[in-house]
Amino acid sequence: MSRRVVYGVWCLMLMLFSCGRGAQEAGTDVLVSVGGHSLSRSEVEAVIPRTLSSADSLLVAESYVKKWVKDALVYDIAEENLGEEMADVERLVEAYRHSLIRYRYQEQLVRERLSAEIRESDVLNYYETNQKKFELKTNLVKGLFLKVPIDAPGLTDLKRWYKSDDASAVEKIDKYSLQNAAIYDYFYDKWMDFEDVMENIPMQLSNPSAYLKANKTLEVSDSSYCYLLNIRDYIPAGQVAPYDYVQPQIMDMLLAQRKQKFLRDFEEELYNDAIRDGKVRFPSDKP
Repeated sequence: MSRRVVYGVWCLMLMLFSCGRGAQEAGTDVLVSVGGHSLSRSEVEAVIPRTLSSADSLLVAESYVKKWVKDALVYDIAEENLGEEMADVERLVEAYRHSLIRYRYQEQLVRERLSAEIRESDVLNYYETNQKKFELKTNLVKGLFLKVPIDAPGLTDLKRWYKSDDASAVEKIDKYSLQNAAIYDYFYDKWMDFEDVMENIPMQLSNPSAYLKANKTLEVSDSSYCYLLNIRDYIPAGQVAPYDYVQPQIMDMLLAQRKQKFLRDFEEELYNDAIRDGKVRFPSDKP
């Protein structure tokens, strides 16, 4: 930047941090202008975190103003030189504006008029009549996973506890993990994708389905951690997913269908009312 520009920006910064509210009340809130564009002091103040020191605030403000000026200059040059393409830009802007307003209003209608409640009986009925849609492409498991430093105290006891389904063993693991485990994931009560679980374990299984069929535990160690997995139950890929696993997915799908029907009905009613009230006229219509 030239000395003149640097001096100008510096003066602007002094205005920003010294004039304050009094300047705004006097009608001098404009900090810098480029052509028909203006940047106000309040806009710059809004992007500066309150926690910054005065020196850091000055740097942030200077950078913001400089970028704003560059953007304004490029915009003006682009507008002058695009020529016929400006018509296409305006068309795209108007189309986006139209789409955005329509979308916002539809979302408002859905929030105000459409109930988000889906009956459990409807979800269950959909699940039972569309079983083929819910065939698993991956294995599901229920269990317990631990990642513990290799030098953690009481590791021998932990290796005995994690293999047990006894409630007292789980309680001991809970207490132990508070101080020692890097990861403790208890999922005896919900289904998990086996591939997601294995992402935490440095071991590649050539045939996950075969492993699950033959094993109930998995124990791996590297130079830093010991990885322990207890598999209480599993469902192999190819079988139908359990209801509790896909229930949230069905809920979302049924709600989306209800939303689509609501909006279709709304638009159809709006159209019919407009035709009946004469708000829509076609060139072929006779007076």
